[in-house]
Amino acid sequence: MHDPVTFAVPFFLILLVIEWAAARKLAHIEDDRPPSGAYSRPDAWASIWMGVVSVGTSAVMNAIALLGYAALYVYVAPWQLPATAWYTWVIAIVGVDFLYYVYHRMAHRVRLVWATHQAHHSSQYFNLATALRQKWNISGDVFLRALLPLLGVPPWMVFASFSINLIYQYWIHTERIGKLWRLIEFVFNTPSHHRVHHGMDDIYLDKNYGGILIIFDRLFGSFQAEEFRPHYGLTKQVDTYNIWKLQTHEYVAIARDVRAARRWRDRLGYIFGPPGWAPRATAQPDIAGPIPVSR
Repeated sequence: MHDPVTFAVPFFLILLVIEWAAARKLAHIEDDRPPSGAYSRPDAWASIWMGVVSVGTSAVMNAIALLGYAALYVYVAPWQLPATAWYTWVIAIVGVDFLYYVYHRMAHRVRLVWATHQAHHSSQYFNLATALRQKWNISGDVFLRALLPLLGVPPWMVFASFSINLIYQYWIHTERIGKLWRLIEFVFNTPSHHRVHHGMDDIYLDKNYGGILIIFDRLFGSFQAEEFRPHYGLTKQVDTYNIWKLQTHEYVAIARDVRAARRWRDRLGYIFGPPGWAPRATAQPDIAGPIPVSR
């Protein structure tokens, strides 16, 4: 079994070099944010190295997952769908995309899962290098994808479909492509839709989770059209290019908040609540002050 992403890597690099070369004059900062299509060398290299490390960590986790998927497919699945049937491919590709939507939405709403995903959003630039800024811990979506072999989809097709999903999402990380034909924008995830997803503006937060398709966002109320150029990055920016800190700083923040919490429900809230969750301030009883003496 060969991972289709392996064959796509040379094309990733060629397109990245072309976009980077075309944007070399846009590296300066304007209006407190990078101009459209700009690259920053340290930012881009941080993204590239995060992608390189993610290849290794993903390979280990996927190898372990393959054994589990095979066991589910052979011993647990009530039926086994034929790999030669066209509808099996439809189920696999659409199923992976739907599960990606579910995981992606959960990653933005559950802080522990957000800790694995936030590194991808940590760049204040939006370009093809940002697409390579991948998480190192893929355990969440690996676990969710187990539903497909459990339903009889051959494990190799699950991995192939996820690779197709990943390859598709590379080209949508760019500001060099505007809005496309209306029908394409209605059905598929596009650069315009994904720019919204990476935006830190209030109107854009937690929107457009789709991978290949945008229809799940439309169906489940998480769609937002691009109305203006987004500001990119996290709502609390992490000012570092250290790839270890970019990947782990949210885990450290969770541990710090849990250690400082006094109640178990607050500790659980810091772990499983949405990013930015904080316990409600305890209401203080009204205390009568001294009666003023008139003069």
